Amino acid sequence: MAEITAALVKQLREKTGAGMMDCKRALTENGGDLEASVDWLRTQGLAAAAKKAGRAASEGLVGVAAEGGTGALVEINAETDFVARNESFQDLVVSVTDIALSGTGDLEELKEKPFPGGEGSVGETVTSLIATIGENMELRRSALLNVENGVVATYMHNALKPGLGKIGVLVALESDGDTEKLEAFGKQLAMHVAAANPRALSQADVDPAELKRERSVLSEQARESGKPEEIIEKMVDGRLRKYFEEICLLDQTFVIDGESKVAKAVEAAAKELGAEINVAGFCRFALGEGVEKKEEDFAAEVAAAAGG
Repeated sequence: MAEITAALVKQLREKTGAGMMDCKRALTENGGDLEASVDWLRTQGLAAAAKKAGRAASEGLVGVAAEGGTGALVEINAETDFVARNESFQDLVVSVTDIALSGTGDLEELKEKPFPGGEGSVGETVTSLIATIGENMELRRSALLNVENGVVATYMHNALKPGLGKIGVLVALESDGDTEKLEAFGKQLAMHVAAANPRALSQADVDPAELKRERSVLSEQARESGKPEEIIEKMVDGRLRKYFEEICLLDQTFVIDGESKVAKAVEAAAKELGAEINVAGFCRFALGEGVEKKEEDFAAEVAAAAGG
């Protein structure tokens, strides 16, 4: 019998679109034979899911949930916005987000967790719903933030219903201050993150490679001015400050008042609470970001079908 390797499981997943555990079971049942495993998956009722697996899934919903010092974000994609209004799909996203609260934020771990009230895992439940609803779906990503003392505040922009929408945010605040007031300020920060879309918490968190590349570009631009090197260095430093103000949460102008830097807003909130506040982290999921949306060429499709 052929060894059931991770590479073989991946190959079967790519070929059929079936869940990881389904693929592993199929290969085990068929002695590692790839084609026999494809047929086995079809006979087990997963053919509908397999047929749809190649279609682009860039719509769907983002789910957000928090409980005390833990918050979770999940994105489940589908092919059309219509599915986001399907109650079965909405229930799925809510359930998966709640399950994610007890995890680590690891996507593969989440897919393997048992789905409540069902007979399979989270990943298998998503796959089975593909056949029911009739569209390709993908549990695309998940994230978890946790603090020992403090809160993880949440915000969902234009929520379809509580905890469901297209832009979800988590903000983790460490503090011994009043929880209710801390949550209120955390929600304001989360609203800011939804609007301003920072890429890093502070200057120290900016990816060194990205910073080096940015400095190089700014230096070349400054040299075109023909000014001396010492002036160029000051020009680059000034432009880097603007760069940090664009991408770093604590350096951005707080959208709630339009004047203060976020770092100053945190200091003011801490003073009001009478306790220090540390922004431990944030996470923002915007539905479909980074997903390449397939452009359909119907004329080419018809010509292909006609053999032209």
